[in-house]
Amino acid sequence: IWYQGENNANSAWPELYGLQLPLLIADWRHQWGQARLPFAWVQLPNFQPKRVDPAAPAKWALVREAMLQTLAIPDTGMAVAIDIGEAGNIHPKNKREVGRRLSLWARARVYGESIPYSGPLPRSHTVRDGRIIITFGHADGGLVAQGGAVKGFEVAGADRRWVPAEASLQGDQVIVTSPQVPAPSAVRYAWADNPECNLFNGAGLPASPFRTDDGKP
Repeated sequence: IWYQGENNANSAWPELYGLQLPLLIADWRHQWGQARLPFAWVQLPNFQPKRVDPAAPAKWALVREAMLQTLAIPDTGMAVAIDIGEAGNIHPKNKREVGRRLSLWARARVYGESIPYSGPLPRSHTVRDGRIIITFGHADGGLVAQGGAVKGFEVAGADRRWVPAEASLQGDQVIVTSPQVPAPSAVRYAWADNPECNLFNGAGLPASPFRTDDGKP
């Protein structure tokens, strides 16, 4: 298991983590002589002051995205920790829950137990009638907004100007709209160093931050 990335998030090129983590996994598997060595990591938690401007840089979000994309490698897993970080502590103290979430993945994917082991992960999205509909995997027990209305979604049109969005839940889907963006083309969730977000599944595991575009104009 691997818990790292804070220094990379603070570097000039946090996107490089999308190359570095897969290389690390490949190298460790080579060094150990195990091509399918199970490998799991902790996605960076929430950290630093809350963001006010949606256009503000979010380097920690970029590293989280690289970690999410690395799940494409077989026999890998990720514990989402976007809800248990601390704004003023780069080493948050709640390691017990981090370990529990990692153990769920190991129990399910390494030892074969039939249990939920991941928070919701975006699987696909469609744009229809001014709405973006996102379908999630690992929506065990259905999607849940902890503490009230869904928080953390933003949408943008062709101009890539991000605005907060309204979101509703329907089974394993989130339907996102904004009156400010009648023709949305992209959506993102929890896209900040320390975002306001509350999407979970019925097993009590948080959704991973994500975006549907690549950040380019």
